Amino acid sequence: MNEANVTKETVQKIAEEQRLLYIQMAEQVLLDRSILRRGEKKYDKDIFTLKKVIKHNERFGYKYAVIRDEVRIKSYKLIEAQHKMLRSIFHALDRYVDKKKFETKMYALFAENQKEIDALDSSEYQAILKLKEPGRRLKEAQKNIKEFYALIDINSDVLRHIVDSEKRLFRLSKYAKYNLLPMVLYLEHLEVTQRINPLLKPYGLDVVKLLLMVFVFSLIYFVRKILYGVIKALLSRSQRLKEYKIEILDAIRKPVSAIIILIALELLIYIYNDFSSFLVEDRVFNVLYAFFFTVVLYNILNTVATVKLQNIGEADKKIKSEMVNVGIKIINFLTIIVGLLFMLYFAGANLTAILSGLGIGGFAVAFAAKDALANFLGTISILMSDVYSQGDWISVEGKEGTVVEVGLRVTTIRTFDNALIAIPNATLANSDVQNWSKRVLGRRIKMTLGVKYNSKAKHLSAAIEEIRQMLQEHKGIATERTSYEYRSRKSPKLVSKEDALGVKRTLLVYLDEFSDSSINILVYCFSKTTDWNEWLKTKEDVMYKIMDILEKNSLEFAFPSLSLYHEKEEEPSPK
Repeated sequence: MNEANVTKETVQKIAEEQRLLYIQMAEQVLLDRSILRRGEKKYDKDIFTLKKVIKHNERFGYKYAVIRDEVRIKSYKLIEAQHKMLRSIFHALDRYVDKKKFETKMYALFAENQKEIDALDSSEYQAILKLKEPGRRLKEAQKNIKEFYALIDINSDVLRHIVDSEKRLFRLSKYAKYNLLPMVLYLEHLEVTQRINPLLKPYGLDVVKLLLMVFVFSLIYFVRKILYGVIKALLSRSQRLKEYKIEILDAIRKPVSAIIILIALELLIYIYNDFSSFLVEDRVFNVLYAFFFTVVLYNILNTVATVKLQNIGEADKKIKSEMVNVGIKIINFLTIIVGLLFMLYFAGANLTAILSGLGIGGFAVAFAAKDALANFLGTISILMSDVYSQGDWISVEGKEGTVVEVGLRVTTIRTFDNALIAIPNATLANSDVQNWSKRVLGRRIKMTLGVKYNSKAKHLSAAIEEIRQMLQEHKGIATERTSYEYRSRKSPKLVSKEDALGVKRTLLVYLDEFSDSSINILVYCFSKTTDWNEWLKTKEDVMYKIMDILEKNSLEFAFPSLSLYHEKEEEPSPK
C-alpha cells in the first residue's frame, strides 16, 4: 500500500479485509487457546543463529549484512513481544470478571509492549532506506527494514483493533467460558443477524445478547416452581420444621419470589453489560439480597411462633404464651439487627468502626435509653413474677380491662368500653395490680337483705336457715364440699394452696344488724364459676330463691322510711 499507487477505495477494501482477518483470528484464539501456545519461543533458534552470523560478518566488515540480520532479529523480538502481549490479554479475559479491571490490565500490557518496541531502536534505519547503492546485501537490509516498519504498523493496528473490539472480546470470552461460543459465533455470522445488529447497537444490544436474556428470564421463571418444591422437600426432611411446612411456604412465598426476581434482574443486567458487573450495582443487589433473606428468616420465626401459640392455646398451658411472644420479639429484634449489619456490610460500611463506635457511645445511648431499659426490665419482672397473663382481667391505677399483650416495652389493655390502653411495664412492675382472673374457684356474691321491723323473730330465724340450706344445695354455689382441679407443682415456697390458686368456698348467712329502717340479713357466698356471665346467672337465681323464701316466711323487704311522732301538749291549768 505504501509503495503502490492505489486508490482510496482500494485502501478501504484492504483495511476492511485486515479488520476481518483480525476478527477471524481473535475468534479462532477464543475457540482454541492452544493457538497462542504454538508461537512460544518460536524464533529462539533463529535469533541464536543470526547472532553468530552477525559476529562473522562484523569480523569481515560486511556492514549491510550486519544491519540486515540485526533488523531481522528486531523483527523476531517485535513479533515475540506482540505474541506475549496477546497471550497476556487473552489470559486476562479469562481471569477478570470485572470489565474495568480488565481494561486496567489491558492498558498496562499496552504500555509494557510499547516499552519493548521502543527498546528496539529503529531511528538509524531511515537513512539506509534512502541509499541507492548497488549490492545484494543492501537490498536485503532495506527489505528487512521495510518489513520491520510494517510489523510496527501492524502492532499499532492490533492495539487499535483490540481497543475497538474490547467489549466484543470480553463478551465472547465469557461465552467461551460457558461453552456457548460456537453457537454464538454461528448466530453472529448469519446474514439476518448482521442486518438486525446495527438496529440494536444504539441500545447496547445485539441478537445473541437479546436471545440469551430472554432465555435466562424464561429459565428462571420455570425454575421458580422447582425451587419451591426443593424448599418443601427440605422442610419435610427437617424434624423441627416439617409440621410447619405449609405455613412457612405461605409466609416465605413473596420474599422468595422477590429474591428470584432480583436474581433474574441481576443476570439480565450482567448480560446487558457484556458479562461485567459494577461495584455500585453489586452493592445494591447484595443489600437487597440481605434484606429479603432477613425477611425470609423473620417470617419463618414468626410463623413457627404463631403455630406454637395456637398449639399452646389448644393444649394445656405449660408455657405462658406471653413468654413465647416476648421471646419471639427478642429473636425478631436480634434478627433485624443482624440483617441490618449484613446490609451495612454489603453497602460498604466498616463494621469494625461501627461496633467500636457503639462501645464508645454506649454510655450516652444507655443514658438516653434508660426509660426503655427500665420498661424492658419491667417486662422481665412481670413475666418472672406471674402477676398477670394475656387475657386476664386486671385493674391498675384506676384503669381496668383485659390484658391484650405483654410487650417488650408496654402492656396493652382492652377496657370494658372497648378502648385500648398502653401502660409502660416499668409502671406496672411498681404498681398495685388487681388481677380478677387469677382464681380457680369462687366469685363473691355479697348482699344485705333488709326486712321490716314488724317481722317476727321466728320467721326471721326460719328464713335465714332456709336461705343457708338453699345455698348449700345450690349447684352454682361453692361450699366446703365443692372440689376443684389442682396440679401439683414442686415449689420451695410455703404458701397456702387455696390462696395461691384463688379458691374461695366461704358461705355465711346471718342476722347482721338493726339498721335505721330495717333488720339486715347478711348473705355472703361464692359462685363456683369465675366467668362473669355465669356468675350473673347464678346470682340472679339465688335472688329469686331468696325472694320466694322471704315471701314464704311472711317477711317483707324494708325500704328507707321515716316515722314522725307528735307529742301531745299539756293543757293549761285553769286559773
